[in-house]
Amino acid sequence: MTKILSIINQKGGVGKTTTSCSLAAALSLNDFKVLAVDLDPQCNLSQSLGVRSHDENIYKLIKGDCDFNPVSINENLDLLPSSLDLSAFEVEMSNEPGREYLLKEILQKIGLKYDYILIDCSPSLGLISINALVASNSFLVPVLPHHLSIQGLSKLIEVTEKIKLRLNEKLELEGILLTQFNQRKVLHKDTEKVIRNHFGDKLYTTKIRENISLAEAPSLGVDIFCYQLTSNGAIDYLNLCNEILEKEN
Repeated sequence: MTKILSIINQKGGVGKTTTSCSLAAALSLNDFKVLAVDLDPQCNLSQSLGVRSHDENIYKLIKGDCDFNPVSINENLDLLPSSLDLSAFEVEMSNEPGREYLLKEILQKIGLKYDYILIDCSPSLGLISINALVASNSFLVPVLPHHLSIQGLSKLIEVTEKIKLRLNEKLELEGILLTQFNQRKVLHKDTEKVIRNHFGDKLYTTKIRENISLAEAPSLGVDIFCYQLTSNGAIDYLNLCNEILEKEN
């Protein structure tokens, strides 16, 4: 059965795209067939995987203007690129019947080809992100180890509970991931404790440490494992992948 996982946070700069790219690549290294879906009009995931533009993208697919023809990144990883045109999605689909289910209908048709579908959501809680959550089995939330991030996390959980109640009863919180973490900073450790006390084992044991290689890899259009396999970033995301897989077994 295909697992569909949204990587989401309405705040920008929290490592959402980095997590989408790195986790998709890590799963593919574990011999799972993975589809990465770039659902952000900024196209950061597409660019991080070396795709600058592609005629057959998620926007045209939702509109019915093209067939499903993903970009092959490696033997086990495909990418469904985004487009700047996706920024007009909410306006164009505002009167479309069942507009919250458009992405779900598409992924249901193609899901059997993959073990995992990872969706990199836009930094908002608008119609695009709602489509992702309605289509997903679960969602993963990257957060920075700051107190303001906890406030944003609370708002996101509130919204996802409404989506679960009204649109997708199967939606579950997969986990919360601390990114850009520095064990030597008291604030980071304090934030970890607060989240752990509230969410328990939904906070991953794995934390993504501050690592320059994670920032450098996207500029070359490759994932962290292709760029620097021995870096802390690569090690941390492999550990995250293993933690997710262990929880499923």
